[in-house]
Amino acid sequence: MKKIETILSNKISEAIQCLYNSSVAEAQIQIQQTRKEFEGDLTVVVFPFLKISKKSPEHTAQELGSKLKETCTEIKEFNVVKGFLNIAISETFWISFFQDIFPNKKFGFLPEGTKEETIMVEYSSPNTNKPLHLGHIRNNLLGFSIAGILKANGYKVIMANLINDRGIHICKSMLAWQKWGNNETPQNSGKKGDHLVGDYYVLFDKEYKKEISTLVLQGIPEEKAKKEAPLILQAQELLRKWEAKDPETIETWKLMNSWVYKGFEETYLKLGVKFDRFYYESETYLLGKGIVNKGLEQGILFQNEDKSIWIDLTSEGLDQKLLLRSDGTSVYMTQDLGTAVMRTEEYNSNQLIYVVGNEQDYHFKVLALVLKKLGYEWADRLYHLSYGMVELPEGKMKSREGTVVDADDLVAEMIQTAEITSQELGKLDSFSETEKQKIHKIIGLGALKYFILKVDPKKNMTFNPKESIDFNGNTGPFLQYTYTRIRSLMRKALELNIKYEVSQFNNIQISKKELGLLKQIYQFPEILKESGDTYNPALIANYTYDLVKEYNQFYHDYPVIKEDVDLLRNFRLALSEKISEIIYNGLELLGIEMPEKM
Repeated sequence: MKKIETILSNKISEAIQCLYNSSVAEAQIQIQQTRKEFEGDLTVVVFPFLKISKKSPEHTAQELGSKLKETCTEIKEFNVVKGFLNIAISETFWISFFQDIFPNKKFGFLPEGTKEETIMVEYSSPNTNKPLHLGHIRNNLLGFSIAGILKANGYKVIMANLINDRGIHICKSMLAWQKWGNNETPQNSGKKGDHLVGDYYVLFDKEYKKEISTLVLQGIPEEKAKKEAPLILQAQELLRKWEAKDPETIETWKLMNSWVYKGFEETYLKLGVKFDRFYYESETYLLGKGIVNKGLEQGILFQNEDKSIWIDLTSEGLDQKLLLRSDGTSVYMTQDLGTAVMRTEEYNSNQLIYVVGNEQDYHFKVLALVLKKLGYEWADRLYHLSYGMVELPEGKMKSREGTVVDADDLVAEMIQTAEITSQELGKLDSFSETEKQKIHKIIGLGALKYFILKVDPKKNMTFNPKESIDFNGNTGPFLQYTYTRIRSLMRKALELNIKYEVSQFNNIQISKKELGLLKQIYQFPEILKESGDTYNPALIANYTYDLVKEYNQFYHDYPVIKEDVDLLRNFRLALSEKISEIIYNGLELLGIEMPEKM
C-alpha cells in the first residue's frame, strides 16, 4: 500500500499543474505531521508555491486545498492556518491501511540484507582487568539494540566485540596476583573469574597509592612519585616482558584472562547480548605497530630523541599524539589502528560504528584523522557513537577504587526487586514457583533495559533501580504488563471461539480514540527508520510507551470482549492484536523479552 504522503505529493503536483499551469519540483513539496494544536493529520507548507501562484499564502493554500479535496479521495477535509494547509485523512484510508498491514507480523521491518550496505557495530569492548559494571551495561544494551534496529532497517550487520586483553592495566592485576594472590583461583575461592581479577586490580591501586604517599613524605613531588613508585615500574617491566613473549608472563596472562572470559560469558548470557565476531588487542597491536613504523618511514610520523613515535596534529587544531612508547610498547591508539585495518580487510564494511562513552570523543577524532593521514581513505567510514555516562543517585563510580556497580550484582538486584514488587502487588500469586522465577527475571531485566534505553544515548543519565521497576509510568514492566493484558484478551477470544477477518471492516464506524491508535501504528515504520538513521533506540522506546499509554486509555474507555456489536468487538480485538505485535517487536529491538502472562 502506498504511503499517504506519497499519494498526497503526487496529487499536489497534479493540482499545481492544473491550477497554475506550472510544474513543481518534488523537493519543493514539503509534507509534515500536523502540530497537535491544529486540526488535521498532515500539513503542506505552501510558501514554496507562491512564485508559481502569484497569490498570498492563505489564498494559495485555500485553492490548493479545494483542488485536493476534489481530486484526492483520501482527503476528508482541510483547513488553512496562514501559509500552512492542514489536511485530515479519511477514515476509509485508515481502515484500508489497517487491513493491508494486518497480516504482516513484522510491520515496518525490512529483511536483513535488503540493503547492500554492511555495517559493523562494535560494543562492549571490556578490559580483562575487571568485571563488567553499570557503564558496560549501557554500552552493551545500546550496541545490541542498535545492531538489531539496523538489521530491521535492512542492513547486513556484524556485531563485534574488541577485548582489551593486553596493556599496562592487565599487568597491574597480574602483578598484584603474583605478589599477593597465594595461587587463588575462581575454583578454590568460589569467586567469579572476572571478579577475582578485578579484586587484584583494586588491590594494586591501593598498594600503589601507599607507595606514592611514602615517596611524597620523603620529599619527592607527587607527579614524580607516581612515575617512580616501585609497583608502577614493576608493572611496566611486566608489560615489556609480555611484549617480548616471556613464557612465564604469557602463561600467567593466559590463565588470568581465561578466568575473565568465562566470567564475561556468564554476564553476557544474563544480559541477553550476543556477538558475531570477537577481536583481541593481543592479536591486533603488532599490526598497529607495523602501521606506525611504516608511517614513520614515509615521513608522516616523527620520532623523539627517546625513540617514541608521534604524529603532529597541531595544524588540525589538535596536539601531538603518542603512537608508540620509547620502550617500543604500544598504546591504545596503536592497537586501534591495527584493529581498524584488520576489520576493513576482513569485511570492507560500509560503516564501522564504535559504541564508546563520550570521555573517548577525542580519541576517536584522532583515530580517524591518523588513519586518514596514513592514506586509508575508508577512515571516513568510522563513526563514534558517543554516549553519556551512567551515574547512580549517590554519584559517579570508580573502577580503581572498587566503587563501581557490578553488572552481575545489578542484574541480581533487579530480579530481586521485581520479585518483591510482584509480591507486594500480588500479581503472580496464582503462578507456580518456576513460573514466578522466570517472570521475575523477565520483568527485572526488562525494567533495567528499558530504563537505560529510553534515554537518548547522548545524554548522561542517573539509574535508579527502584524507579525503573514501577508497574506504572514510562517503565519496562508497564509495557510488559500491557502486552500480557492483550495476550489475555486473545486467549479469552479463542476460548469463546471468536474469529475475525479484517476484510469485514470495510464500512465500520470507529471512535476517535480507535482512529488515533491506527494513526500511531502508521507512524511505526518511520520511527524505526529514524531510530536506525540516528542510532537512537530511545525513539522506539518512547514511541512504544506512547502507543501503550493510548491503548490503555482506549481499553479503559471502551469494552473489547464485552462489546455487544460483533463487528465492533472483532475490530477492537484485531486492533489489540496488532498493537500487541508492535509492542513485542518494539521491545524486542531493545533486547527485552516479553512474558505471555504476568
